[in-house]
Amino acid sequence: MENSILFFQLAALGVSVLSFGVALWLYTWVKAQPKGDHKVETIGDYIRRGANTFLKREYSILARFAGIVAILILLFIPTPIWKGAADNLVMAISFIIGTIFSALSGKVGIQVATIANRKSAVAAQKGIKPAFLAGFRGGAVMGMAVVGTSLLGVTAVFMITKDATAILGFSFGASSLALFAKAGGGIFTKTADISADLVGKVELGIPEDDPRNPAVIADNVGDNVGDVAGMGADLFDSNVASMAAALVMALSLDGANPGKNVITVFCYATIGLFASIVGVGTAKMGKHDNPTHALNSSTYVTTVIYAILTAAATYLFSFEWRIWAAAAIGLAVGTIIGIASDYFTDDSKHPVHYVANASKSGPAFTILSGVSYGFLSVLPAMVGIAAAAFAAYLLCAPLGPGYAMFGISMSAVGMLSIVGMIISNDAYGPIVDNARGLVEMASLGEHALDVTDSLDSAGNTVKAVTKGFAIAAAGLTVIALLGAFTTEVNEAAKALGLHDRMISGFDIMAPDVFFGLLVGAAIPAVFSAMLMLGVDRNAQRMVSEIHRQFNTIAGLKEGKSGVEPEYDKCIDIATVGALKELIPAGLMAIIATLVVGFIGGVQAIGGYLTGNIVSGLLLALFMSNSGGLWDNSKKYIESGKHGGRGSDAHKAAVVGDTVGDPFKDTAGPSINTQITVVSLIASLMSTVFLTTSLF
Repeated sequence: MENSILFFQLAALGVSVLSFGVALWLYTWVKAQPKGDHKVETIGDYIRRGANTFLKREYSILARFAGIVAILILLFIPTPIWKGAADNLVMAISFIIGTIFSALSGKVGIQVATIANRKSAVAAQKGIKPAFLAGFRGGAVMGMAVVGTSLLGVTAVFMITKDATAILGFSFGASSLALFAKAGGGIFTKTADISADLVGKVELGIPEDDPRNPAVIADNVGDNVGDVAGMGADLFDSNVASMAAALVMALSLDGANPGKNVITVFCYATIGLFASIVGVGTAKMGKHDNPTHALNSSTYVTTVIYAILTAAATYLFSFEWRIWAAAAIGLAVGTIIGIASDYFTDDSKHPVHYVANASKSGPAFTILSGVSYGFLSVLPAMVGIAAAAFAAYLLCAPLGPGYAMFGISMSAVGMLSIVGMIISNDAYGPIVDNARGLVEMASLGEHALDVTDSLDSAGNTVKAVTKGFAIAAAGLTVIALLGAFTTEVNEAAKALGLHDRMISGFDIMAPDVFFGLLVGAAIPAVFSAMLMLGVDRNAQRMVSEIHRQFNTIAGLKEGKSGVEPEYDKCIDIATVGALKELIPAGLMAIIATLVVGFIGGVQAIGGYLTGNIVSGLLLALFMSNSGGLWDNSKKYIESGKHGGRGSDAHKAAVVGDTVGDPFKDTAGPSINTQITVVSLIASLMSTVFLTTSLF
């Protein structure tokens, strides 16, 4: 059996290396595309420098934070260091490696996105097909690199340690950095986006990416640090966490000798990355010149290839068909959730048309209709997650004790199997958004602007779909992590001889569980409020700076030749404010988890995680979909409907988009990382909570 495990681990490493090779080829291809004129390159350099400066300053702060956490892990997790240092040292090292790999995911994304945006802008002058390909292949570099790195990291840590708990440490490193990177990037990007829109579009009636606007470069920088670096770290974290939870439960089922269940996890994850590589290669514009169709069709190709290859592997290697079915259900539900998100955010569908029409009556109706559809959009996804978990549980329960929760964890692995394709689609969005800005700022012509508008609209829809997918995947993953927490508690109880404290479930009528449930349900709301208040405070500072520049720089408002705004001032405000605001919200969620654990013990933590999962998923889906809906309603009006740009409907839609910006790009996508982080903390602290609590 050991030889079989080694074979599949080597296969995982081989496919990871293949994905790096594909990423390198794509990067070389993107870099070789035609350069723009001096103006395109100058503006592109502004964006690249701003993004790299923010990332460097953010990572320097997070490095210090990670260092402090690593020391605490060394001292206390899984047990106090004076009871044995070896496991603690392995855990601390795994945590540090996880943070480094997660940081690299963001860095790779920034490097290629700030090249691909220029290439896509220049290609837009020739037509939509070359512009689409430059944008998509730029995003695919990140997709291949991120998933290759996550599979490589999990496989290497497991090969070296043979310990699934160490993988939880690796996952905690990835998720904690992702939490702060997503929060910081989200605050930066929405500070600039809101400020630029409110002053530029609403007050002055100038175009979205008008170079006169002092916040316009910061806005484009924000697309990279929020939607590229932040989302890359986020999906890296979800992928690692799903594998970690599955391996923890697989090892508990296999006993002292890792066996077929461990092999199944590595096999399915490896096939998922391979399917994404093939899917990326099939992405191209068809004869109908529809970018949304091209992105969706490549995702469906990846899904079908994964389903077929995993079925073949299940047959050839005699895996359990019930476990394959659980993974297939997760994959199918992920696709269905994406379709539901598409319905509520696509500018060709009824909800966007309704909100755009409501905007003719003023911003109050824009907000009211958008909120209503946002809440409606939650139902399909929540039912889908619940159905996937329920079906996987029932399918795998007959295999024996513990297999029901393992089935849920494999459903999460199945849903995240095509994450390489999902990241490629997601990174495409900010790349073509930047390309549109470059076209307008560099005056590349109306044809190029129409092309990038079309690409950007598809990017907005796909971003909404990928955010919905990421949130749903996090939902299944944290349900699996709840199972991993139970497994870790029971393993610790056995080792300590505390058999009476082993747990099989959580009774919500028990006061300690109910206490944890209520506190856990409140945390995502408080976390979201703290992030959005950070955006609010920071955006007010930037609006004041934009007003100052328009009022004091002679000729700026009129667009006189040679007069340029002070872009760096706005970039600095966004950077300083984001770095100041990114730590408190994440720290609050972590401290709350520890407090509940030390007060109520493992039963209270079980309730806490349950409340956090349900509340977090609902809020994350609502904010992500309503924000995407408002954004595309604005773009739908800008395409000439209901009076077009500058009309009352347009001004109302901009207000809706301004409200939706921190919903969809700051708080919403950060919540799924928050629920993953607290679930991992609970698993890592399970022994401590079992032996040390007030009640």
